Amino acid sequence: MTQPAWETGLLTQDGWDDYLGNMIQSQPSPMATAQAAAPVARVLIADDQTLFRSGLARLLEEDPRVQVVGQAVDGVDAVKQAGMLKPDVVLMDLKMPNLDGVEATRKIVNEHPEIRVLVLTTFDADSYVLHALRAGASGYVLKDSQAPAIVSSILAVAAGERVMASAVANRVVDMLTGTTTPKEFYDGLTAREVEILKLLATGQANKQIAYHLRISEKTVRNHVSNMYAKLQIYDRSQAVLYAVRKGLIEL
Repeated sequence: MTQPAWETGLLTQDGWDDYLGNMIQSQPSPMATAQAAAPVARVLIADDQTLFRSGLARLLEEDPRVQVVGQAVDGVDAVKQAGMLKPDVVLMDLKMPNLDGVEATRKIVNEHPEIRVLVLTTFDADSYVLHALRAGASGYVLKDSQAPAIVSSILAVAAGERVMASAVANRVVDMLTGTTTPKEFYDGLTAREVEILKLLATGQANKQIAYHLRISEKTVRNHVSNMYAKLQIYDRSQAVLYAVRKGLIEL
């Protein structure tokens, strides 16, 4: 078998320099190797607020681990683009026109189970969280989170993990495990009182509520009186604020 040139002493100095140069060029730098090995999460952002959506896209693209492949303006657009672009993760706003984020999440997960949905919203009420998770979302992050936290959540969800903003995680776990029942969550209100509270908070008068629920106006007044006593509130404006905090309505 022929010996390598450097063992025979036949390799000249110039040849040896060329050989070393080729070896150095053929070896990737540690930084390049790390970048090549790092998985890149392909992300679709769905949000009807143009400034927020484009601003978030710019922030995310500063991180080499994330590639923004598309931006959707509403739920219908999100479902359509998810089918065409096949992103790893969809950053989904909940409140959008035409089709809300919950229904868009349900459609995407059903049609493309390999795509993960990470809900990104300002709403931290349990009802919104539960609806999104039940629709198939893999996580929930508030819009006021720092960019690095959002990136970490994207990468975790893309890897098959579940993430949730700490501000709501404990309450949601309590609701899902039954530690907190709906009655406890609504501070002792009955299902009928919650129903009346929701209608009252949307601006309906007692007479309208009575007609809607097919009960007497006197019964409505009694429910409202009991509700105020349980919540220790005194007027409709306070009832509206309570309903907003609990995710029954939005302003």
